[in-house]
Amino acid sequence: MGLAWLLMIVIAIVSFIVQGRFKSKFNEYAQMPLLSGLSGQDVAERMLRDNGIYDVKVISVEGQLTDHYNPEDKTVNLSPDVFYSRSVASAAVAAHECGHAVQHAKAYSWLSMRTAMVPVINVASTLTQWTLFIGVMLLFFMHNPFVLAIGVAALALVTTFSFITLPVEFDASNRAIAWLNNNYSVMQTNQEHTQAKDALWWAAMTYVVAALSALATLLYYASFLFNRRN
Repeated sequence: MGLAWLLMIVIAIVSFIVQGRFKSKFNEYAQMPLLSGLSGQDVAERMLRDNGIYDVKVISVEGQLTDHYNPEDKTVNLSPDVFYSRSVASAAVAAHECGHAVQHAKAYSWLSMRTAMVPVINVASTLTQWTLFIGVMLLFFMHNPFVLAIGVAALALVTTFSFITLPVEFDASNRAIAWLNNNYSVMQTNQEHTQAKDALWWAAMTYVVAALSALATLLYYASFLFNRRN
């Protein structure tokens, strides 16, 4: 348990640093206007058209960093800071979310797997909220590992989902970067391309540390369970 606990602390520190770095990069590149003058909405709609996708809508949703692609209703949802902004950051984020739309249109296997898991993960996430704490109490006071075992199993599913998310996010960024590199009417300078790539790389790192954090938490509770049972 000691090693797992230490790992959780280290990853928490790294996560804090990565999140801070990502927000700093996003804010920096959000101040860099695109020479093309295109908004995030413009970039998204252009990328969809270039990939032959005409049944996906680009809409604005409230909040910050709430950008996502919804495969159920086929919408690219962009936060106001991305939808209306005409910056390097907004173009990068818009292209990334459209990368998910392209994955959906091409039946990208990792996205299909991730989407299929969502209903199960919603249940598993709810289970972990109460089974882990109650399970530890029951194990400690009554030597009953059953509830904690359920929590660990649910947490294992959530952790698996976190790692399946990684190739989905990296691939979407790669599709975005490749499209931006081939469309100088969107990004017209090497500096803009470099900044967009940097922003997407730091965004991807937030998913990496989230997956590692989930793994560390899983190892902690699993070691707690098996150590108490032995």
